[in-house]
Amino acid sequence: MTCISEKWHILENIFTKRLGRKPNLEGILMLIGLQEIGSSQKSFSKEEKQDLIHIGTCTVLAQQGFYRFEKKDADGWPYFQQLKPLPQLDAEEQEEWLKSLILDYFAELIIDNMKKN
Repeated sequence: MTCISEKWHILENIFTKRLGRKPNLEGILMLIGLQEIGSSQKSFSKEEKQDLIHIGTCTVLAQQGFYRFEKKDADGWPYFQQLKPLPQLDAEEQEEWLKSLILDYFAELIIDNMKKN
């Protein structure tokens, strides 16, 4: 079984090839947010980018039952309800936890990439 850091490196490489640069954690959360709203819009305000990161975060946390999708507004932006408190983690633990949830979100993409290589 591949460890989190190895899978994360694979995911970074996938996005680097597709985007032309290596995204950071927030960039990947923003990509998840973009995927969830299904927008082809090319530019976003700073506030919209923060909202996209929030949507990405809620989406991956929903996998573990911390949030639940509630509805989409008239513009197609999703709203989530928090169902239970988040664990108390230091910054490093929080980053590793988010990475593992992101890897779960992109599991199929990572497996497909590993099969090709």
